[in-house]
Amino acid sequence: MPYGPTPETSTAPASAAAPRIVPPAGRPGSARNLSTDRRARATRALRHASPALLAYAAVRLFGAVVFALWARREHRDVWHLLAESWDCDWYLRIADKGYANTLGTQIDANNLAFFPLHPLLIRAGSVLVPEPRGAVGLTVSVLCSLLAAWGIFAVGDHLYGRRAGVLLAALWGSLPIALVQWMGYTESLFTALTAWSLYAVLTGRWIWAGSLAALAGLTRPTGVALAAAVSLTALLTLWRTRRAKGDGKARVHTLLGALLAPLGWLSYVGWVGLRLGRWDGYFAVQKLWRNEWDGGVATLRTMYDLLAAQRPQLFLIMVTATLLASVALFVLSVGDRQPLPLLVFTGLLLLIVLGSKGVYFPRARFLLPGFPLLLPLAATLARARTHVAVTVMVAAATTSAAFGGHMLLAWMGPP
Repeated sequence: MPYGPTPETSTAPASAAAPRIVPPAGRPGSARNLSTDRRARATRALRHASPALLAYAAVRLFGAVVFALWARREHRDVWHLLAESWDCDWYLRIADKGYANTLGTQIDANNLAFFPLHPLLIRAGSVLVPEPRGAVGLTVSVLCSLLAAWGIFAVGDHLYGRRAGVLLAALWGSLPIALVQWMGYTESLFTALTAWSLYAVLTGRWIWAGSLAALAGLTRPTGVALAAAVSLTALLTLWRTRRAKGDGKARVHTLLGALLAPLGWLSYVGWVGLRLGRWDGYFAVQKLWRNEWDGGVATLRTMYDLLAAQRPQLFLIMVTATLLASVALFVLSVGDRQPLPLLVFTGLLLLIVLGSKGVYFPRARFLLPGFPLLLPLAATLARARTHVAVTVMVAAATTSAAFGGHMLLAWMGPP
């Protein structure tokens, strides 16, 4: 599929008798008219995406209600679990006190492993909403999850049509650990930036694509996968059009997109190196968190041990099933000849997640931003009869709600 905006054709009748309506203020092309036009387009886009947003919100509200009732029965604090527990607390403390300025030797203790955009948003929002603790982080995640669902729909709609886009957004909200999307974690923020960056690539908006990828690189370590997808696609586009007599401005925008994409990730990694006084400072921090890349040896060993165990923990079985399903879906995505930026992003994301020898249990969460892996399922369901699609989605939402509750209430560890 070629990358670039699809020319829009007008459906209005070309009648010579039709009166020309001129806005009362400003000439055509004025700043006021452009602003009005942008608002109108945004309203139309939101209306077009509304079924996906409603479907996503319904799925997540169902999961949240199930979790809240389950937690109440277990006498657990819902607010603490969603807004203050595990990584939520790390981000809140970074927002309050900033980053460490030394490497240290303690395992799993240096907060420089956490990227800065989410804590910066928490710090900015806490000026307006200082209490309760975690309110800003949780609000950012919920709002970003809706933006992510919108961007995911936009990608699916662009490639396979509106129905596939709706199902793609609903499937993302029905993943086994989708409850994390409504916790004070970074997955929703990162997925929103990723979805809209990839959509910008598919529609030829290169500066937007690079800028959003740069922000994603300030959000999670796997932002490097998105940066690579944007930059590689942009450079290949420039190579393919090198002899074409095209718009020089468009070529400049494409090059700028390629250059902007990795700046966020490189900036934070470089800043950590300067802060610690060593060029490999960030990688030294990751080593203390045992996040080194070994090509997947540790992952395969853990999978083997789980399969050989007599009574493996349910949460770890779910993580393993998610990883294996993700690999299978990537193979299907390659077979479907998905656009290059989607394949590069999901392929590198899988390599990073599966190739690390760090802790095993958060691997399913790390793959949450890999929504293009769900495209083969969404496209298949879009072609199915309505009752089949509804049955599958109800089953997926119910399973997601059950695993979400188990993840935070029975699995006594981080998601």
